Amino acid sequence: MIYARLLRPLLFRLEPEAAHQLTLQLLALTSATALGSSALRRNFHYHDPALRVSVFGIEFQNPVGLAAGYDKDGVAIAGLGMLGFGHVEIGTLTPEAQTGNPRPRIFRLVTDEAMINRLGFPNRGIDALAKQSLNQARRFYPETCIGLNLGKAKDTPNARAVEDYIALLQVAYPKADYIAINVSSPNTPGLRELQSEESLPQLLASISAKRAELAQQSNRLVPLLVKISPDMGTSQLEGVVQAAMEAGIDGLIATNTTVRRVGLLSAQQAETGGLSGAPLRERATEVVRQVYRLSAGRLPIVGVGGIDNAAAALERIRAGASLVQIYTGMVYHGPSLVQRIKRGLVAAVHAAGVASIQELVGSD
Repeated sequence: MIYARLLRPLLFRLEPEAAHQLTLQLLALTSATALGSSALRRNFHYHDPALRVSVFGIEFQNPVGLAAGYDKDGVAIAGLGMLGFGHVEIGTLTPEAQTGNPRPRIFRLVTDEAMINRLGFPNRGIDALAKQSLNQARRFYPETCIGLNLGKAKDTPNARAVEDYIALLQVAYPKADYIAINVSSPNTPGLRELQSEESLPQLLASISAKRAELAQQSNRLVPLLVKISPDMGTSQLEGVVQAAMEAGIDGLIATNTTVRRVGLLSAQQAETGGLSGAPLRERATEVVRQVYRLSAGRLPIVGVGGIDNAAAALERIRAGASLVQIYTGMVYHGPSLVQRIKRGLVAAVHAAGVASIQELVGSD
């Protein structure tokens, strides 16, 4: 309530990207001090054994994670963990630093509780993250489960995209708890073409083969996930699920942002880029439901898109998601959203008469 009445109006006076960077820096500074980290834990920590989830070989304290894009460079991993997330996904990361698309490139659609972004993977490059941010996060808050989201560079042609992903995988592998392959952002030209039946099977087979090599060298198997678009038709989605399963991919993240503009009221709906937030909820849920059906529940799913309360999170879990992630909901509802969702999920577990939230996965 404090966020909605006091903090959000102040932040919304700032340009969206400036406001976002400010909140990340403040969270990073707060979590790096004993007093600040204690305050974060005291105000936001909430844990219940009913929320534990075991999926693709990882034990998560709870199913609520932070989606990639919120903290692209891992500036505030420890602080985000202290807000109560079960996992934090960093990136999208590219082999070298890149500035992304020209500003302005983030737009608030307040009436719709949505955002449009056309960032284009701005980040410092994976080497900077691996050498600095991750080590600091592990030191200040080792409980955080960290996923690294990887994407090809803007200037890399699709014919050579696999080279970028292999190079990224080699750096990310020793550092990540899981790795997400991003082939679905609408803001890197041609990226979504990698989801096609002509490109995806070979791409995933090559990445999976490299993962097997790294696993043998390190004696550690890091899960591989693929983040997919909400804008695919049923036949293309079937192909994606088949390619993922044949390549031994451990899970799908459904979904990325959408280029569709349906039922929006805000004047800025005409801006180009990917739409996130409440308007994506219905479509993202349907994609999760389809993936769960197409894979017969054998391919774990991370549900993303329009999750801004416990009911939306539960809906996604019942549709087939083992984990959920939030992003735009944090912008509109503040950091206490994580705790509110977790409390609501515990209430749902008790109401269903089961022992764990994991028992409700795919229970539609």
